[in-house]
Amino acid sequence: MPLAMNRDVFITCAVTGSGDTAGKSPHVPRSPKEIAESAIDAAKAGAAVVHCHVRDPETGAPSRRNDLYREVTERIRDSEVDVVLNLTAGMGGDMIFGNTEQPLPLNPVGTDMAGATERVSHVAECLPEICTLDCGTMNFSLGDYVMTNTPSMLRAMGRMMTDLGVRPEIEAFDTGHLWFAKQLVEEGVIEDPVLIQLCMGVPWGAPDDLNTFMAMVNNVPSNWTFSAFSIGRNAMAYPAAAVLAGGNVRVGLEDNLYVAKGHLATNAQLVEKAVTIIESMGARIIGPAEVREKLKLTKRAPRG
Repeated sequence: MPLAMNRDVFITCAVTGSGDTAGKSPHVPRSPKEIAESAIDAAKAGAAVVHCHVRDPETGAPSRRNDLYREVTERIRDSEVDVVLNLTAGMGGDMIFGNTEQPLPLNPVGTDMAGATERVSHVAECLPEICTLDCGTMNFSLGDYVMTNTPSMLRAMGRMMTDLGVRPEIEAFDTGHLWFAKQLVEEGVIEDPVLIQLCMGVPWGAPDDLNTFMAMVNNVPSNWTFSAFSIGRNAMAYPAAAVLAGGNVRVGLEDNLYVAKGHLATNAQLVEKAVTIIESMGARIIGPAEVREKLKLTKRAPRG
């Protein structure tokens, strides 16, 4: 395909994630205060969008507690820094099987299965501008963990998000997820403009080699807006790949802990490096106001 570089790029910072990273770097934020402060620092560094999970403040374990989401949301909105808020809705579909000879019953340690309304409850309460919709089921990383998102569940959650006026960011980990995302649009579950995040290099979804990446890009309709990232050692090469392919950029401690080999990063440092890469390519970084206009987002005001 011909080169179709994106000249007006927005950066998303994935601030903390839900992986087992809080004990691997002192920079991974745990408490709502730390998560909000790290998101604000990322926005100051050039991120137009911050993608937020929450964690148990004491243990660093992933959490779905609405009060934690509410505190993160309020702290970001009360700050003087403008940024588009994107909350995950990916939690609550975690299935951990037993051993290979006795897969059932499910392992209660790590299994977290919730209904559609519960999985979207924090979105309904906080009303971010964007929330994620992981558009498929897959074997995820090691062991017996399956990330579970059935077609019926995705339809239900997608309709709730649309009815709330929150723009879904479809997270696609493989080409089949893109196929189903198109189906959701065809059924009217998700409305234009469509926003999609290509999630590369996550075991055992789409690997992050360029042939696979371009297969993903070539399956994104031309009128959709897409962003892309890779995890681990290729994370800081992917801003260049995403921009060259016509997309936008995601970086952050959810995906990668290092700004360079052996050098642990903050979220702001990862954003700063992405800004340097993008601007060195001759592209322009766009801010939250332009992102809102592009994606027809509804900004909620801080507390009165």
